[in-house]
Amino acid sequence: MKKLYSLLLLALTTVSFGQVFTDNFNYADISLLTDNGWALTGTSVVEPIDVGTSNGLLYTGYNTTAGNAARLDNNGQDLNKVFTTPVTTGTLYYSFLVNVASGDAGYFTHLGNGTNFVARVFVKPSANAGKINFGISNTGTASFAGVPTDFDINTTYLIIVKYDVSTTGAASIWVKAAGVPTTEATAGAPEHSTSASGQANIAAVYLRQYAATQNITLDEIKVYSTWFGTTPCALTLNAESVACDNITPAIDTYTATIPFTGGNTGTYNLATNFGTIGGDNPSTTATGNITISGITEGVNVTLTVTGTCGFTKLVAAPVCKPVNPLPFSESFPYTIGNSLNGEQKWTAVNTGDNILITTGNLTYTGITSSGNSITWVGIGAESRTLFTDTTTGTIYASFIATASDLANITTDLANTYFAVFTDATGASTNARVWIRKNGTQYQYGLGTGSTATDWDATLYNANDIQYVVLGYDFSDNTLKLFINPTVGGSAAPTIAVTPSAPYTSIGGFLFRQDTNTTTPTMIVDELRVTLTPNFTLGLQSNTIAGLNVYPNPVSNGKLYITSDSGADKTVAIYDVLGKQVMATALTNDVVNVSALNAGVYIVKVTEAGNTATRKLVIR
Repeated sequence: MKKLYSLLLLALTTVSFGQVFTDNFNYADISLLTDNGWALTGTSVVEPIDVGTSNGLLYTGYNTTAGNAARLDNNGQDLNKVFTTPVTTGTLYYSFLVNVASGDAGYFTHLGNGTNFVARVFVKPSANAGKINFGISNTGTASFAGVPTDFDINTTYLIIVKYDVSTTGAASIWVKAAGVPTTEATAGAPEHSTSASGQANIAAVYLRQYAATQNITLDEIKVYSTWFGTTPCALTLNAESVACDNITPAIDTYTATIPFTGGNTGTYNLATNFGTIGGDNPSTTATGNITISGITEGVNVTLTVTGTCGFTKLVAAPVCKPVNPLPFSESFPYTIGNSLNGEQKWTAVNTGDNILITTGNLTYTGITSSGNSITWVGIGAESRTLFTDTTTGTIYASFIATASDLANITTDLANTYFAVFTDATGASTNARVWIRKNGTQYQYGLGTGSTATDWDATLYNANDIQYVVLGYDFSDNTLKLFINPTVGGSAAPTIAVTPSAPYTSIGGFLFRQDTNTTTPTMIVDELRVTLTPNFTLGLQSNTIAGLNVYPNPVSNGKLYITSDSGADKTVAIYDVLGKQVMATALTNDVVNVSALNAGVYIVKVTEAGNTATRKLVIR
């Protein structure tokens, strides 16, 4: 009788508008899902997913009989069930009942297309004993609200997920303990929203077992193209565009423009959680653009429509990061524990765990460290900074580094690249600094492709500190790596390679996280990007006749610069890391350097279009 009733229910629900998929799991007791239309995801067949014995979940207003439900209670088989037709545009609303008896941090259900997974629903134990939190992400890295809501274990909840079928893939999750909201607008603010790393082709629902310590009951999956199959709204909000109002080293604002069609068909009230609404009025205009201005950079904004229809649209915030002038200096003077990608000079590439600000500095002879440093390990999001696009001459990037822990690298000679020159768009030039574990130690390499071209033979122990300089010479297409050059002296490259095709542009630098078994725990400090060598201070150019820079060392704060011509000069002084510390126009042969700390500097003198450099010592 139970089977007959469930078939009748299925027949009734399939007439709902916009229904894409449904499964109430009312199969025979202890049935395997693979015997009922579900297919393997991957190859694991151990710990198969089945239904229980009268273990179905009941939620007033959502279903009328409990029946049976899927049991996700081990680390083993994962399954999927495909839609009749893949969904490639519009929006999907994905709902189900869930009861969590216990669950380690991981996702247990999601949407996808065979190889790409999105709208992954996560659960984790709360910081408060006996409670759990729900989150959502388009990647394998969990994403929860900044202050997640606590939910009870052994309690049935209705979870509703909204997913925009696109490459940006905005997704939101609601968790309800009672009631079924009649519209998206009446559902209130979602528990959490996310965006990016989306997919524009959704073909199936997935169930995942991720831990032997989990115990999750999942029931009554329903997928619609509208909120619970309601009649679609005549008003359609199309893909938005976003534009930064400013691009500065400070937090900027941006404007979102949302095109619409189907307006002038009812009363549409607009509200936003941030910014000011403007543009065309969809209540009186058939086709137009809604604008939201004055939104703070980094803040996602939600447009809520009520009146004739009730729904929301999530707009993902753009990145409004500046291009840094050269020479570029970065001492990471940010709050400890923060993401590097949250700082104005840096942008996230990919998704996952971010590179973090960590306390303290690395030290290297001849370099004065300040601020803090950065650290990362294993897989995660990359961090990229852009600077003035360079197409000629030679460009250098230097930093102090160490691999502080190699324990996660279980395979000898497992390798990865972790520092990269990019072009001005952020695309990789394949100018890559590599690192690999060698026995209990590590070594550096240089390469331009999927493997390192050459490796430095020197081996280092965990926590040994190196000064690493990557350089590229546009004039002869040479990529150079210097390891531990003497600051204040000259150096030959440790490794030099010739790229197969010359680079036409270098305008960015990226720190990279690869995999959990190739990227050791890295600590990096004092990044500098310059057009002059970051270590070779003894080079001189004699293009200015009779140039004399004295006294050297300077002890009284006055530096004299003369030449045969006596013409006006411009003077720039750089520290040993290439950071400009002074610039002046010289008309009387004397430069006041009393404000500079004792140390070693480079003086760059320009006269009548000719340039020369000198090493300078201040005591």
